[in-house]
Amino acid sequence: MKEKLKVGIVGATGMVGQRFVLLLENHPWFEVSLLIASSRSKGKTYEEAINNRWALDQAMPDYVKKMVIVDAENIEKIKQEVDFLFCAVDMKKDEIKALEERYAKAEIPVVSNNSAHRFTPDVPMIMPEANYGHIKIIEKQRERLGTKRGFIAVKPNCSIQSYVMALSPLKKYGIKEMVVSTYQAISGAGKTFETWPEMIDNVIPFISGEEEKSEKEPLKIWGEIDGSRIKIAEKPVITTQCIRVPVANGHLSTVFVNFDNKPEKEDIIKIWDEYVSYPQELELPSAPKKPIKYFREDNRPQTKIDRNYENGMGITTGRLREDTLFDYKFVCLSHNTLRGAAGGAVLTAELLTKEGYITKK
Repeated sequence: MKEKLKVGIVGATGMVGQRFVLLLENHPWFEVSLLIASSRSKGKTYEEAINNRWALDQAMPDYVKKMVIVDAENIEKIKQEVDFLFCAVDMKKDEIKALEERYAKAEIPVVSNNSAHRFTPDVPMIMPEANYGHIKIIEKQRERLGTKRGFIAVKPNCSIQSYVMALSPLKKYGIKEMVVSTYQAISGAGKTFETWPEMIDNVIPFISGEEEKSEKEPLKIWGEIDGSRIKIAEKPVITTQCIRVPVANGHLSTVFVNFDNKPEKEDIIKIWDEYVSYPQELELPSAPKKPIKYFREDNRPQTKIDRNYENGMGITTGRLREDTLFDYKFVCLSHNTLRGAAGGAVLTAELLTKEGYITKK
């Protein structure tokens, strides 16, 4: 790419916003031109706005420290200075929905980390390896919005990244029903052990709204474009339990699955070992070279030592075996703030750029 695209980060002071700041520091296609947050932070430098709330292990990059925060409502200024936006804000869902649509109608493409538009019928919810073709619905969305450049695309919830990635290449066998339990890191709530000491030596068997997302979002990813909407898949039937556990990063899932046509165990492992998809074919900068790694050891994957596989953008699986009630059961793991949040959004933006949906103004 001859000239980098200028990007703004809406919600730059939050944990996911901080992760965007790190990921985009030396990105070959994108450069951060605006840091955007609520009116409480506008006019402050990024360093001042963050104060002592920098939540990541890596230090705040120098390139952002003196950048001045812009109010998220200052759409005219944002429109002038960016080619597109990443959005990861902490607001009420209706407010997020309205804000993102205002950006899109102002001809600013939006790649959102938020859940507000995930079930808007003409908004693609993209896991690039699994449903890259859904980006074509953007043409219908632009017709509805009356825009030429502006649109909204979203990434799925962090809880589903590992098992949807693992099961997507097995769809040809007919995924019939699934039981999933997720064991989710505290960073998924935007917390660290310093800010949430109650999680030390503790497990909380409830995460608000998470089970609904974990059961419904895969069905949109596995759905099909039908006219001006994405038609939700009718199966598999999915039931989940989502549990908060005392780890910093990484969502581990246990999966029980039945197929219409049960494959052989070694066939599944071979598919995982050899799996590549469109992002790998396009050689997108953030795409994992090998999206899925299967461990044959009984005690892997482990959250602490395996969450950073492929720079946190790949997923790991293990313990695939036949079950007494289901065809198979297995364990899988993803990094929730990389693959599951900011990294997944950056990969989606790379796909949209390569396919011509995000361009220089």
